[in-house]
Amino acid sequence: MTETVFTYGTPALKFGDGASAELGYDLSMLGARRVVLVTDAGVAATGAPARIAKQMGEFGVDAVVFDGVHVEPTDASMQAAIDWARAHGPWDAVVAVGGGSCIDTAKAMNLLLTNPGELIDYVNQPVGGGRAPTQPLLPLVAVPTTTGTGAESTTVCILDVLAQHVKSGISHARLRPTLAVVDPELTMTQPAGVTAAAGMDILCHALESYTARPYTSFDRKRPEQRVPYCGANPVADMWAERSIGLLATSFRAAVADGTDRAARGAMAMAATFAGMGFGNAGVHIPHANAYPIAGRARSFRPSGYPDAEPLVPHGMAVSLTAPEAFRFTFDAAPDRHLRAAQLLDPSVGRDDGPDTLPGVLTALMRDIGIPAGVAAVGFDEGDVDDLVEGALKQQRLLATAPRPVTAEDLAGIFARSMTLWE
Repeated sequence: MTETVFTYGTPALKFGDGASAELGYDLSMLGARRVVLVTDAGVAATGAPARIAKQMGEFGVDAVVFDGVHVEPTDASMQAAIDWARAHGPWDAVVAVGGGSCIDTAKAMNLLLTNPGELIDYVNQPVGGGRAPTQPLLPLVAVPTTTGTGAESTTVCILDVLAQHVKSGISHARLRPTLAVVDPELTMTQPAGVTAAAGMDILCHALESYTARPYTSFDRKRPEQRVPYCGANPVADMWAERSIGLLATSFRAAVADGTDRAARGAMAMAATFAGMGFGNAGVHIPHANAYPIAGRARSFRPSGYPDAEPLVPHGMAVSLTAPEAFRFTFDAAPDRHLRAAQLLDPSVGRDDGPDTLPGVLTALMRDIGIPAGVAAVGFDEGDVDDLVEGALKQQRLLATAPRPVTAEDLAGIFARSMTLWE
């Protein structure tokens, strides 16, 4: 039997300028009196975490700041955060203030504060053990300061597994934040390079969920077999379409002028909407390919990010193979690919072919300063086999692709993505 049921979940949401000033009240309503506030050094330097922590005190909530999050977290950096939280607890709730790195670290911290075992036990198979949490987690409030990851809405925690040179994740409904507080004012300090890379993550979330395999194409599941990524469905489609439409009018403007409050607000809303979509439908090939690209970063140092070590930001890594991935998936759902292209660029025709969405994407990427392909961040043809090997480990994502994907297919996508434009 084929599937007839889809699932949908999302955290409670508070959105708007100044929303973060109400966190103390929100936490007091959850019964919290002592919380750990998880952030990174860069976000801490803006003063926002300290201000938020002070405001919590006005409602009788004691916030202790941990600012040791590693940008693009690793299993080692997450374990250090977990160890710190265990040593300085107990806690009534966890609050993440920052980008996806901070929110994902807070998810891992929350998981291991409340459940037994080691971090790798919970990482998705075949990288880790794929274990599911058995105990309830603490309330988690996510406060994004970047417009991109959608981590404030999702059940997923992403990390680099250093020994295997690959990114992977932990995915379970209990990781979803209790409350997402999206305050566009907190994104005003986001550098242009971060806005561009994180914004491509928003766009690919929306595009991948919109073009994902339909939920009705899967075999029927028993209740205990249901997973957060259930395939494209009417509710997720609605959020994806709205997200793409917002990006069409705000993305270039936000990168060009970070003080454009209207563009910043639209980007924050697009990120939220995309998260509410892909957090249920799922993502597919571009995200699967991104994990080995980011996990094997060598010498590339992107603008706007810490330059202490090589880094290919997640959203940038996702975007680099997206044009060729969507060219590959076009035949599975031509109408959806063309509709997505038209939402992003209303000037394109609906009767065009497989080059339409890739063309719209590469034009946008060029305009906002994304590197011109996988070779531009330090890889060459000799790396294709290793990149394919890493992508094939992301079976949770590839299962949502709208058509079957072989190692040969992935090799072709990587090879054609080495240089996207001259």
